[in-house]
Amino acid sequence: TFGLLTFVIPFGLTYSTCTMLLGYGSMRSLLLSCIMASNTLIAYPIVGRFGLQRKPSVSLSVGASILSLFLALVALATLTAVTEKHGGITFWIWFGLKFALFCTALILLIPRFTRWFLRRYAVMQFIFIMAMLFMSAALAELIELEGILGAFLSGLILNRYIPHISPLMNRIEFIGNALFIPYFLIGVGMLINVRLLFEGGEILWVLVCLTVAGTFGKALAAYLSSFSFRLPLSSGNMMFGLTSAHAAGSIAMIMVGMRLQTADGQPIVDNSVLNAVILMILFTCIVSSIVTERAAQQITLRDKELPTDNDEQTDDETLLIPVKYPEYATSLVSLAIMMRNPKLGRGLIGLNVVYDDAQMRSNQEKGRRLLEQLTRYASAADVMMQTQVRIAANIANGIKHAFKEYQASEIIIGMHTISERLTLLSILCR
Repeated sequence: TFGLLTFVIPFGLTYSTCTMLLGYGSMRSLLLSCIMASNTLIAYPIVGRFGLQRKPSVSLSVGASILSLFLALVALATLTAVTEKHGGITFWIWFGLKFALFCTALILLIPRFTRWFLRRYAVMQFIFIMAMLFMSAALAELIELEGILGAFLSGLILNRYIPHISPLMNRIEFIGNALFIPYFLIGVGMLINVRLLFEGGEILWVLVCLTVAGTFGKALAAYLSSFSFRLPLSSGNMMFGLTSAHAAGSIAMIMVGMRLQTADGQPIVDNSVLNAVILMILFTCIVSSIVTERAAQQITLRDKELPTDNDEQTDDETLLIPVKYPEYATSLVSLAIMMRNPKLGRGLIGLNVVYDDAQMRSNQEKGRRLLEQLTRYASAADVMMQTQVRIAANIANGIKHAFKEYQASEIIIGMHTISERLTLLSILCR
């Protein structure tokens, strides 16, 4: 919902502003609408500095940014095809068919190739990722779409197969930050005619119209979504701050528009529009950083004021199963499987506590074998199980510490002997 709103509202406002106030044609207005409907998470490092990456407003903003950029690139590809072909109904049918086949091919083929290659080769993984990137861009241009759309789709598909903390991701980020992004920005900077900034007020008028229309549209979408989702005002500020900046996607789209021409041979993007878009990027990045910084401070202060000890949550189910005897362990796991809420999809936690004595090593090995057997038993019921063998001077303390460490909600323990009953009693008393 937020992704659609943050695309549709700025798109409509920008198109209306360009046609009514600036007097642009439909093609140029559509291009600028695509630019203002997309956004770049330029202020996301601010969120990381405050440790708010898992907040609902941040997750919504990241997903909405991906969706809005994807829709903007699809609209740009459609605009490019229409500008270069000027086809009728046959053209639209053929274009839709090619686009559907292209997306289907990437979604089906890239995951299979990626899983096969990454499992077998460790040295050439970076080269494989770059090959997939350029292959997707080349295929997109082969079917008369924009190469940036193919590269973006391949990045979305490859994202789940590359761990964010891994040598491969480190190499990708290094090459991007050290080579691709500087080369890209230098190329754009060489296209700007600085003299035009001092020759009249046309660029300033275009800058004001684009910035106001796009920023107001992003703000309206963010606050409407936060109100609909019953989020506090600080979350709405965070959503607006993260989705209001324009950077990489806007620059790429304006460069695509520079080579497009209307039916009468006039360029869609001239020097005044190019300079206005570059200045718009500067202003929106400043606004995004300021709003995100203040929203992060508001959310941090809000979380400090919320009570933490007396909050009762209805979806915090985490079942801890301390096991020792193999003859009773499977029964405890079966009871836990029946108790768990299948709608939450939570796994189980198996625990084996051994004394810190002379037989510690042998008891550790016995505990590991028992937990492995229980993991296979739980897997047969399609239930994930996390296990741990803990060493402690006291069994009760070992269970209590594991209960706090995993933030468990229930303990399922067997009371087979007097000592185990006393163990359970000591845990409850503490």
